[in-house]
This record gives sequence, structure tokens and C-alpha cells, in this order.
Amino acid sequence: MDLLDDARSDALTVRDLSIERIAREAGVSKTTIYRWWPSKTALIIDTFLDNHIARTAVCNDLPAIDALREHMVSLAEIYSGHEGRLIAQLVGECQFQAEAMAEFKERFWFQRRDAVADLIDRCVAEGSLRDDLDPAEIVEILYAPIYFRLLWSEGALDRATTEHRLTFALDGLRTAN
Repeated sequence: MDLLDDARSDALTVRDLSIERIAREAGVSKTTIYRWWPSKTALIIDTFLDNHIARTAVCNDLPAIDALREHMVSLAEIYSGHEGRLIAQLVGECQFQAEAMAEFKERFWFQRRDAVADLIDRCVAEGSLRDDLDPAEIVEILYAPIYFRLLWSEGALDRATTEHRLTFALDGLRTAN
């Protein structure tokens, strides 16, 4: 949707969007929009998920530790651009809409957390990570620096920086050889 591309740019924010504008740009009525989505935030969440999940997939055809690295680095790189600004805005909007936050967590965060926790389980099974830690806690440890940098606009979200921080975190999570 071209309108959401505008929201990804600096020209328009999620807060600036309205159902009226979305309907006008799409060439449909507001009723049509509301038939499919209960709110502007729900519509944007759907659009975000359609694009984001495909671009930050968890690979199953690599050794688990390599797949973990690739996922985390690709996530940071994507968040360094328009998509990062969009998700930061969505997280902000959801702070004021309990129903939207619950939906976003259910459809985005919980599924992402579980997919990466499964990847952590694979890392443990392959012997590259310790088995005495909860995979969900490891996911939080690995995602936290990316979201911190994203939400606070503090530091780079590039490949080199992310790989460096990931190596630092994984060193503490590796099995002793």
C-alpha cells in the first residue's frame, strides 16, 4: 500500500494516518476498511506483518548458530531503515491501545519469540549453546539490544555492530569446550 510506504518515510507518521486517508488512497469507503480492520493500528499491523516476517525469516537450512546470527543481523539491518521507524511507531501507538498491543504481541512478538526459541533449542541440541538457560530468556537477551537501539535511536543497527554485540552475548551463552 503506497500510503504505508509514505508512513515508512520521514514525510508521514503512523499517528498522521487516518482511516479516511487510507480509504481515499485505496479508493474504497471507510466502511470497507472497517469491515476488514477494527482500527488504523490493526490495518498497519497487518501490512507490517505481511512484509516483515518474509524479510526476517528464521532459516532452517543452516547450522542453528549460523541461522541465529543471520536472523539477528538481518533484523537489525531492516530496523535501521524505514521498517524500523514503522515498528517503533507501532510500538508507541500500541502503548495507548491495549487491544492493539495484545494483538501485536500475539501476532508478532510471541510468534517471533517462539520461532527463535526453537532455533535456540536447535543450537543447544547441536552443542553450540549451553543447555542450562531458558530459551525464551536467551531470546530476550539477544533481541533487547536491537530494540533498545531502535526505540531510543541510540547507536547503529548495522551488520558489523550487530555481529560484534551478538558475538559478545553468545560468548556467555556458549557451551564450554
